[in-house]
Amino acid sequence: MAVQPKALPGILPRSPLPWLHIAEVVAEEAERRGFRRLALSGTRWLVDSEVYPEKLAARGIECVRPDDAERDEVSRIIMDELVYGDFRPSGIAYFQQLFTRMKARGCEAAILGCTEIPLIMNDDNSPLPTLDSTRLLARAALDRALLDRPR
Repeated sequence: MAVQPKALPGILPRSPLPWLHIAEVVAEEAERRGFRRLALSGTRWLVDSEVYPEKLAARGIECVRPDDAERDEVSRIIMDELVYGDFRPSGIAYFQQLFTRMKARGCEAAILGCTEIPLIMNDDNSPLPTLDSTRLLARAALDRALLDRPR
């Protein structure tokens, strides 16, 4: 099962069911692909949290956050455009510029940390390889379900 990452530590010890943590799934994929320094993109609430930095650090992976102005603009694009299905070329261009700046800061890949970002960004239009957190979590859930099913 998937859950809001902040709630997971309180649930895990009491749950009879296995759980997946989205940031752990992303960290596992980053490690598998050999990435050691990742750009984090998402809403201000996500980027300001320790959800990703904590799970990445546990695997020796550095998490690089956008600066305050970049966080504000990414949040604005997500909340004012993408959640309404408004996919503007200016939003795509902003993410491309952000990821270019993050690449210059030594990032090797970008975490697409909110479900809306992959609506406009992917490996084909990003200057950095992308880690689509939603897709990675869905695949991990499917893998877990297929492993846990009776034979």
